[in-house]
Amino acid sequence: MNGKLPATLSAYRLLSAAATPLAPLFLAHRLNRGKEHRARVRERRGEARFARPNGPLVWVHGASVGELVAALPLIERIAARGLSVLVTSGTVTSGGIAEQRLPRGVIHQFVPLDVPRYVRRFLDHWRPDLALFVESDLWPNMVLEASARGVPMIVVNGRLSENSFRRWRRLPAMIVNLLGRLDLCLAGTPADASRFGELGAPRVITTGNLKFDVPGLPADRAKLMELQDAIGKRPVIAAASTHAGEESAVIAAHRRLRGNFPGLLTLIAPRHPERGNGVRELAAAAGLKAALRSRGERLDAATEIYVADTMGELGVIYRLAPVVFIGGSLVRHGGQNPIEAAKLGTAILHGPHVWNFAEIYAALDAAHGAGPVADAGRLTAALAAWLNDPAACARAADTARATVDALGGALERTLQSLEPYLMQLHLRGRADDA
Repeated sequence: MNGKLPATLSAYRLLSAAATPLAPLFLAHRLNRGKEHRARVRERRGEARFARPNGPLVWVHGASVGELVAALPLIERIAARGLSVLVTSGTVTSGGIAEQRLPRGVIHQFVPLDVPRYVRRFLDHWRPDLALFVESDLWPNMVLEASARGVPMIVVNGRLSENSFRRWRRLPAMIVNLLGRLDLCLAGTPADASRFGELGAPRVITTGNLKFDVPGLPADRAKLMELQDAIGKRPVIAAASTHAGEESAVIAAHRRLRGNFPGLLTLIAPRHPERGNGVRELAAAAGLKAALRSRGERLDAATEIYVADTMGELGVIYRLAPVVFIGGSLVRHGGQNPIEAAKLGTAILHGPHVWNFAEIYAALDAAHGAGPVADAGRLTAALAAWLNDPAACARAADTARATVDALGGALERTLQSLEPYLMQLHLRGRADDA
């Protein structure tokens, strides 16, 4: 796309460039808060720790854990074609998941801050031949610089919430200019496709949600068996991806339930593991014995609250508990992904604030594979109902799994849409090798 940039985009470019001297202070502040990887901060300045591989390079970017996990099967299929793949993300947690789960040979780097100098340094080194942006993490300088280099850019698993849509509509010239630089937008739902189209994306196709095609979360067998042995036949409930304000509701539910369900164990996996100690303190203040997994504290017969403040272990948690409350939903966050729990045969409870995954939760609720709860009291009642009726809990879990499985197929549709681009890169790679 040629021509003069709109005033809003020009202003953004000028301000982000002027802020370059402040970027080290910003990164230092994030580092002190545990939001940057100490040994890899230079990547946020666009500096690479690996050489660029020879041949065509596909760049896949996802903001955080959810986007990265959704893209894993797609990354695996692209790498299996012999193409080199660079994956970028922006959070420490996503970096840990990348180390654990990316296919051998796929490179991970933290995405640079959206500062022109850093973005140019990043692109000058990696020289991607195709850029795939997962969901909607489109940074203006990154898009503009990639466009200036002629890099084809495609949104995959495109998602645009109603709130994001309304925010972008306040800057119409800016978003039209950015989206107009995309080659293709592969949207997750018809509603997402409509919103992208209204904002100016020129070619929009609804391919479905890649998260439905992600295999069940892995679990370390030895760790799983160790915890199963420690738990024995105790009744177990779980709360996963919880946010501040939700753990207190879960702990309150545990206190009300433990009299009717002797030996009850509650597993809590906070969305941000660094909050683990605070969760333990909440449990202690409620008079409950808690153990912190990150510190190797033992789960024994007296443990009532086990805080799984570690990365990459939700696969273990979901295999241990027949019912799980998915967080980010009692507070106004928008909900966390329920698909992973459903795939592993866990019945699901969630709060009312699930707009980030509205279609998925609506399908699960309609099929009775998940249950909405409005507050701590209703959470307690719903947990009690399923603890009292394991058969009903198992039926809900089976229904959740079937619902998610029936919504699959996005991976193949996405690959079909990407095929012309991937084939061109494959042929170019063969020509370079000849």
